[in-house]
Amino acid sequence: MSPSPFLRRVNERIREIVADEIERLKDPGLGFVTITGVDTAPDLRSARVYYSVLGDDDQHAATAAALERAARRLRAVVGRRVRLKYLPELRFEIDASIEQGLRMERLLRDLREERGEGGDSTADPTGG
Repeated sequence: MSPSPFLRRVNERIREIVADEIERLKDPGLGFVTITGVDTAPDLRSARVYYSVLGDDDQHAATAAALERAARRLRAVVGRRVRLKYLPELRFEIDASIEQGLRMERLLRDLREERGEGGDSTADPTGG
């Protein structure tokens, strides 16, 4: 079930605020992180904040820890900038869709190379 128009606006506003505030954080464990989405519960008591981060497993772990350390501060900023009946508890979850897309792209490229179909997938299929 898709969220109501109200929840969609709340989700987008929280995503914007958290993304802006993360840029201001000075935590050395915070990697190159992108807030990809927010899913607020209908009762407004919790919100899952989805993010992606570049780097290896160590960078992923360091970023997850940095986001957990910053959760209270980020929640307070959301509370100051958005008026809601309840201030949602922020829970950070890695957004695996980007990595899954990259993995699928690698698999398809490897399959094309196995078949001897190498070359650029953006090339003109008409040969011209």
